Order: sequence, then C-alpha cells, then structure tokens
Amino acid sequence: MPLPLIRTRFDAESTAADVLVDVDLTGLRAIVTGASSGLGVETARALTAAGAAVTLAVRNTSAGTAVADVVGRSTGRRPDVRHLDLADRASVAAFVAHWEAPLHLLVNNAGVVSAGLERTAEGRELQFATNHLGHHALANGLRRSLARGAAERDGARIVALSSTAHMRANVDLDDLDFTRSEYDPQIAYARAKTANSLFAVAATRRWADDGIVANAVNPGGIATGLQRNFSAAQKASLEAAEAAGVFAYKTVEQGAATTTVAAVAPEFAHTGGHYLDDCQEAYTVPNDASLADHPHGVKAWALDPDAADRLWRASEELTHPSH
Repeated sequence: MPLPLIRTRFDAESTAADVLVDVDLTGLRAIVTGASSGLGVETARALTAAGAAVTLAVRNTSAGTAVADVVGRSTGRRPDVRHLDLADRASVAAFVAHWEAPLHLLVNNAGVVSAGLERTAEGRELQFATNHLGHHALANGLRRSLARGAAERDGARIVALSSTAHMRANVDLDDLDFTRSEYDPQIAYARAKTANSLFAVAATRRWADDGIVANAVNPGGIATGLQRNFSAAQKASLEAAEAAGVFAYKTVEQGAATTTVAAVAPEFAHTGGHYLDDCQEAYTVPNDASLADHPHGVKAWALDPDAADRLWRASEELTHPSH
C-alpha cells in the first residue's frame, strides 16, 4: 500500500506570507538562488521577514543588491548578496569555497529558459546545465554546511524548483546535451525540470542520515522574467494550456507559497523525495498520462529512485573537477 499523501492546511491561493504566519525563523540561515527577480525575490523577502538570515545567490549582483535594499527597507533585515553563475563550474566552486557557516535551508530557485540551443563554455546544453547541473554541484559543495546546520536545528532542507513542464519529457541520460537529437527548447526545459525532481529523490536517499532532506516543488504558472526568452511556439503552447484549463496564473506571492511550505512546514521537516504542488504533496500519475488530464500530478518518471540514482552518478561525473 502506498503511503498517504502529505497534506497541509494551505492551498493554491495561499501566499508565502500565509505559510509564515506565527513562524519565527530567527537563527535560520538560508540561501536562495536566482533571487534577483520573480519568485526568488518573494521567497527571500518572506523568509527574511520571518527572521531568517538570507543570502541572495545571484548572477547579477547589481540587481541582487537592489533587491536586498528593498527587502531590507520592508523587513528591517537586509539579506546578504553573493555572486553565483550556475552555468559556470568555477563560479559554483568559488561560492562554495567562500561559504563557511552552517546552512539550514538551500532553495534551488534559479532557472533559465532558452528559445534555441545555447551551450555553456564547457559545451553543456544551457537549460540542463543551469537548472540542474549547477544546482547539483552547489548542493554537493554545501553538503557539509547543511549537515552542520542539521545538527544545529534538528534538520536541514533543500527545496528544488521543478515545474509542470516536467510532464513533457523524462531525462535522456544518453543525450543530456542534445548532441544526438534535434534540439527542442521545450523538451530541454522539461528534462531539466524532471531532473530537479529526481535530484530531490536522490539527495534525500543519500543525505537523510545527516539530517538533510530535499523536496521538489511546482510553483505553478506565474508571469515572471523567465518567459522573456520564450519562442513563438513556446508562447503559443503556454496560451493553449491556459485556455484548456491546465493551469491558471498565480501571483508571485502565491507561487512562492509552495516553496515556503517545503522550506518550513513541519509536515516536511524530516521527509524528502516528494513533489509538491499547490502546497500539497502531488499525486503520482502514469508516465503516459496527459498533462491536460492531470495538471497537478507528478509523472512516475520524476520520482523513480533508480533513474534518480543514475542521474546522480551522471551528474557527479559531469561536475567533477577532473572533467
């Protein structure tokens, strides 16, 4: 018998602020990647307002500094700002090398969408490299800090932002960089979002004994800067999904709620490898299920422990300094 789904008192209309009512995060140290715009800003603001010491890990430090100033004025606490380019292995390594404190919460929020094939300086397909590989390397580099944080606060958490888009495609371990097949930016994004969920499965299996759990979240449809690089085909697909009722747009505050649930809700304090949607653990659907029929589920392929293990080992090889 499968375990019952984890339920909370929050839903699709809840905001991050709702989740944090009467929650005191004083003493909690958090990193939020991609916190210079969109969901990352609201996530960082809400955590800071609840008392957390937040670091904005951003590629554009000028934008990050502006966000930190705004958050500081609104909350009375100013987040720290540090440079991080997830598509650049050296940048990830430098961030990790300069992080010395125990860490209680890592929010892998940053993400990119490309309209055509782009590659990193190392030849990796950009969406997979940024959305998955960079976060994989970051979390691995911060593992000891997370373990120290877990010892301080009875657990540490990682939140990986996935997407409904994961339902479009499983990870192709034989062609991670689209060197063998024709490039489709929507499929590339979908594979990366499936990888985000599989990361949560594998990280929890490996690190739970250290008190570290990881969960994946689908924030829902939110109009943010992420859509600025959509192609005409991507925009048309999104409009068709909206018209079909696959999703309805949320506010940024509502979109950040599911992230916040995974980050602080007691229901997810010591359990990981889950996929959350609308502030609840999502139900699993068959891999051949239609997105139109199951807009709030999670494909079985995104929770497959064997696939998660294979992806982890492949990601280790791709992010190892010797490569």
